[in-house]
Amino acid sequence: MSCNHCEELTRARLMRRAVAQAGNGLPSIEPGMPAPAGTGLSRRSFLLRSSAAMLSVYGASRLRLGDLEAGVAQAAGANDPVLVSIFLEGGIDSLSVLAPTTDPTYRALRPSLALDPDAGTAFTEDPRLRWHPAAASFDALHRAGKMAVAPAIGYSSPDQSHFTSRHYWEVGGLSPREITGWMGRLLERIGTADNPLQGLSLDGSLSPALATSSVPVAAVDGISYDLWARGVWGTPEELMFGAVADLGAGGARSKDPGLRSAAGAATQAMQLRTQLEPFSGEEINAPVAYPEGEGSWFGENLSALAAMLAAGLPIRCAAIQAPGGFDTHDNQAESFASDLKLAADSIAAFQADLEARGLANRVVTLVWSEFGRRPEENDSGTDHGAGGAAYVIGSRVNGRMVGEFPGLDQLDPDDNLRATSDFRGLYCSLIEQWFNVDAGAVIPDAASFARPTLIG
Repeated sequence: MSCNHCEELTRARLMRRAVAQAGNGLPSIEPGMPAPAGTGLSRRSFLLRSSAAMLSVYGASRLRLGDLEAGVAQAAGANDPVLVSIFLEGGIDSLSVLAPTTDPTYRALRPSLALDPDAGTAFTEDPRLRWHPAAASFDALHRAGKMAVAPAIGYSSPDQSHFTSRHYWEVGGLSPREITGWMGRLLERIGTADNPLQGLSLDGSLSPALATSSVPVAAVDGISYDLWARGVWGTPEELMFGAVADLGAGGARSKDPGLRSAAGAATQAMQLRTQLEPFSGEEINAPVAYPEGEGSWFGENLSALAAMLAAGLPIRCAAIQAPGGFDTHDNQAESFASDLKLAADSIAAFQADLEARGLANRVVTLVWSEFGRRPEENDSGTDHGAGGAAYVIGSRVNGRMVGEFPGLDQLDPDDNLRATSDFRGLYCSLIEQWFNVDAGAVIPDAASFARPTLIG
């Protein structure tokens, strides 16, 4: 049984979808509601395979397909660090993922939702807490030293609006007027002007966290794509592409500068086609098993991302939303466990996939949600709260606790879980320790935030 989301989350979804589809700004649907980052960015869609899958490129209105091919081919094959952002929509209940099961205050606040005192497994860094049984994959990652855990993360004066709080996390600051995403601003410093794959949304529309002002980023509509030739297919298409490759190889030795330049472009385009070929419609043969059944598209997209990285595609930041309804105002007991298990097991499979492909030292995964839930339950669920959860996963991650669990004896002024770490400090650590970039160039007031040690 699925939970009923609040009306505010539904309105937020509708507005974000409309902005992404229209490619321009829309009036706010609530007073003071910020426009999503990226509102107004130009969008061009390139048809990259004959079955009509699209690659939508944002922020590069004059970028032609030839420029895209050349830019991607030029950047391909590097062993640069990669960040994958996974969003748990709705505000996941951090007090259920890691629960103080023996705390009498917890049991009094949650008479029907409290986990059994011996449910799940103990959190190795704080004996007061136990992992939800559905989060066993997270427990395993943490015990292996591959997952940093922030059990109560947030920001000062927390806003309990889905739209506003998510906006803050996406832009990396508390300004409702910010129009670029924090990963987008990072890409403006580590990216290029002709490689839209450097920032890739896997949900079919632009992730606001990737919105930029000066470099292109992209969204994939579907998990597979390839180059194609208008009006040509089958054997003639293969012969044509083969001839282009031969011409490129031959022209590279020419004494004519113009011919050498044309040959270089042809060679780059054919390199790009070779790199994209594994995603041209065939099922990806992942080295590990991902969860099947309802919501399996999430694992399929993560599997495709791992394959793209293995093929040398020049992705630096990628964003995807996990399935599940974590806005658990009601029916939480019925929906939470299955949604958490699907997300945790898929994310753990992605980490194992990266390791099997020899990519684990290049990739860090950030899992986040816009806020936590209230410690006190309502009739059958929990309402919007404050201190939430975030996880940083990777083979080079320092798999320790970020901040601390504040306990339930001293809640914040709104009777919510107090945040003991700031999401902007987490971002600063990722920017500086993973990408070796000054966080002050990306995160407003970066100097004021403590940096947890995330990369070992």
